[in-house]
Amino acid sequence: RFSLLLLNLEEYYFEQHTANHIINKDCKDERKFRGSLKICSKSIIFEPDDNIQPIIKIPLRDCISIKASEDNEANNPFTRDTSGGISVLCSQVFLIKERNIIAPYKTVRGRTEHLFQLDVAGKVGDVVQTLHQLYRASCLDKMGDQAAMITAILQSRLARTSFDKNRFQSISETLHMECKAEMVTPLVTNPGHVCITDANLYFQPLNGYPKPVLQITLQNVRRIYKRRHGLMPLGLEVFCTENDLCSDIYLKFYNDQDRDEVYFQIAAHIENHIVEHTAESYMLQWQRGHISNYQYLLHLNNLADRSCNDLSQYPVFPWIIADYSSSVLDLTKPETFRDLSKPVGALNKERLDRLLARYQEMPEPKFMYGSHYSSPGYVLFYLVRVAPEYMLCLQNGKFDHADRTFNSIAETWQNCLDGATDFKELIPEFYENDPSFLVNSLKLDLGKRQGGKIVEDVELPPWASGPADFLQKSQEALESQYVSEHLHEWIDIIFGCKQKGSKAVEANNVFHPLTYEGGVDLNSIMDPNEKVALLTQILEFGQTPKQLFTTSHPERIMPRFKSLSGTSSHSVSIPESPVSPNEESFEDLTEESITLAWNNIAKLKLDKQYKIHKEAITGVAVTSNGSSVFTTSQDSTLKMFSKESQTIQRSMSFSNMALSSCLILPGDSTVISSSWDNHIYFYSVAFGRQQDILMGHDDAVSKICWRDGRLYSASWDSTVKLWHCVPGETLSNKKQHFELLEELEHDVSVNTIDLSAANTILASGTKDGTISVWDVTTAAVLHQTKCLNLWFLLFLLFAFFFCTDSRHLLSTGEDRCFKVIDVRTGMLISSVTTDEPQRCFKWDGNTILSGAQSGELLIWDILGGKVIERIKGHTGAVTSMWMNEQCNSVITGGEDKQIMFWKLQY
Repeated sequence: RFSLLLLNLEEYYFEQHTANHIINKDCKDERKFRGSLKICSKSIIFEPDDNIQPIIKIPLRDCISIKASEDNEANNPFTRDTSGGISVLCSQVFLIKERNIIAPYKTVRGRTEHLFQLDVAGKVGDVVQTLHQLYRASCLDKMGDQAAMITAILQSRLARTSFDKNRFQSISETLHMECKAEMVTPLVTNPGHVCITDANLYFQPLNGYPKPVLQITLQNVRRIYKRRHGLMPLGLEVFCTENDLCSDIYLKFYNDQDRDEVYFQIAAHIENHIVEHTAESYMLQWQRGHISNYQYLLHLNNLADRSCNDLSQYPVFPWIIADYSSSVLDLTKPETFRDLSKPVGALNKERLDRLLARYQEMPEPKFMYGSHYSSPGYVLFYLVRVAPEYMLCLQNGKFDHADRTFNSIAETWQNCLDGATDFKELIPEFYENDPSFLVNSLKLDLGKRQGGKIVEDVELPPWASGPADFLQKSQEALESQYVSEHLHEWIDIIFGCKQKGSKAVEANNVFHPLTYEGGVDLNSIMDPNEKVALLTQILEFGQTPKQLFTTSHPERIMPRFKSLSGTSSHSVSIPESPVSPNEESFEDLTEESITLAWNNIAKLKLDKQYKIHKEAITGVAVTSNGSSVFTTSQDSTLKMFSKESQTIQRSMSFSNMALSSCLILPGDSTVISSSWDNHIYFYSVAFGRQQDILMGHDDAVSKICWRDGRLYSASWDSTVKLWHCVPGETLSNKKQHFELLEELEHDVSVNTIDLSAANTILASGTKDGTISVWDVTTAAVLHQTKCLNLWFLLFLLFAFFFCTDSRHLLSTGEDRCFKVIDVRTGMLISSVTTDEPQRCFKWDGNTILSGAQSGELLIWDILGGKVIERIKGHTGAVTSMWMNEQCNSVITGGEDKQIMFWKLQY
């Protein structure tokens, strides 16, 4: 029945002794109860073996005297009972769990004496001496002085002990490090020794509670997080599961060096089989629909120092539903949902106006809300029915008043809208599968409300048939289309750019300065009493999560319309035009074949290879029927290779300078090549000669793109130019007319460009590693991201997947990183480091096929950040790559002057 929750906040449990509790000694009604005497830093607790009897808690501050009992019989050699006794005279006692029922503590006031006979009489002197020390600490006037003295006693005890090496799982284990720490559970911490070997992480509690040693196999560890505990960077949380809410152990160290060393030891062991995820990598998975809204919020909470073991930083989830009165919950209506762009305090305009008026008149430091959206009190408000002992611990042995208890979902929501000081959000349990927190299954006496109604189960909205149905519908609401489209707005407020600063003021999202990370430096406060008071205030008030994003969070990529089968929810590239059933089937078939191809891309096999150039190949283009392959090279030639005859049919040279890229215009009649001689050449396939020349740049042309009669050219002269091409009357005798529409200026040479599917967004990569995203219609830079020297970038074209506009941009360069950028916000949302430079690639949003500097083709899982397959290819770097629309045929060109034909073999 004993638990650390019977202790006061910030209290330690030191030791226990088997003993008898004697009541009314030497009287006719003398009674003796056998049990366990617990010595704690602020109290004496006796736990009887008989569950009917209450646990007795005697606060040390209420003790009048503590001494070894005077027992004449103990000096008589003819007396069998020589047990040592400790007499405690006190003015107040708490009786807990009488008849083993969880209920508010009973307080017995008045002068009473309690005699405890220890089984080991020789321990009496040591126990009395310890109690006298702790009693002196409890009687100090100031909390800081109390804490300092108790900490000194604790550290002395830890210094006199060490980890018991006999507890190792195997005699062959090698010790890596040992240090002192505390195991953190909600509201309490338990001091002891941490030990790390080559196979296990151990924690041995100083008091042997709840068991002598806790052991975690390092091979089972899946996630580790550094934590901020008590505003200090001293915490470490270890998970042996990928998606669970609760961890396997949470440790708080006495200095950050020990914490960092333990983190290093565990990380070094698991780095080979675990990928460390960042907020950005989880964002990419969420945007692409690989993890749910619930899972994403869970991961963000973890990364923002929120933990189930720390009630002052408990995971925070949003109120989603705003309708608690209808008989049917309609998730297709926007009014069913709460406005996720606003904090709870700003949802009611009248209340917000009052708060803002007070805010304007307030001296610095200003804040809009006098309470937080997450605090220990709010968490236990929701969980009182399943965690009553936590509530009793937090509130000094009492439950809250019945009218302030969690009685009704609708009432709680309404109070969050109207209450002068109630701005709380929800907790993850509202979106999980265990409804026990809504049901009073423990039959707790939570009191009567003003109208005489007894507090029992939580009252549910009319649309829920029961607690399980309520959770099911809450989950459906969280994963609904409306929430998926707006969840990024709430993330901005809680974890992102609107959490603090000027954007927080604009969003009406300003809380007390002490709630923010870095709001106070405890190390700078010399007065221990001031420090303890401040820390207590902050921990009880609640803490704002660590800020994860400093720019606007990207939206989730949403399907345009649902499939009737409910299995896939992709939209097509041209949803605006009417589509016949046959065409729709064709598109479905195309999408299915592309998905199948990418799922099997690791089965790519080399079909044929040909050495057709004298220098490295720089570009590959293929006619629509696949019969002819055009290649450009640093040997200054454009060659036309026939797949059917396997021979070079044409070879032409426009100048003595290298050609950098090529493309084929629709209709397969014209090939365009860019050159280091500053020119762009148009070659007529039908007439076998140069058709036209565009002298458009002042330095080498590095890359060209063509869309809808417009040519886009990138150059080392630091520009990207957009040309409108007007064709002549006939290809034989008329030149094309070129009209310069836009010139996009850069600071340094432009290496590469790519266009979005809708031709409205252009991305350029420069020599100094800057990725610029341009609005083509206005010639304005939307945002820029710094990398290293950019070689290649590609928009992810969602023509068959999500929407007609491109949302993600993938780049690679000299920094040996694949970087995924959200096009709308410019946020870098994923970065995967590679062993060697990757010179070119194709991707579908999940998987990358890249050509490496070594000549290999590599298959990457971009979400998992790892290589799936390596395929031997060229003998030098892979410099160019072409892939057909069905994604089952690939042609690569390399520094070895060869082109290689690859086919998927399912």
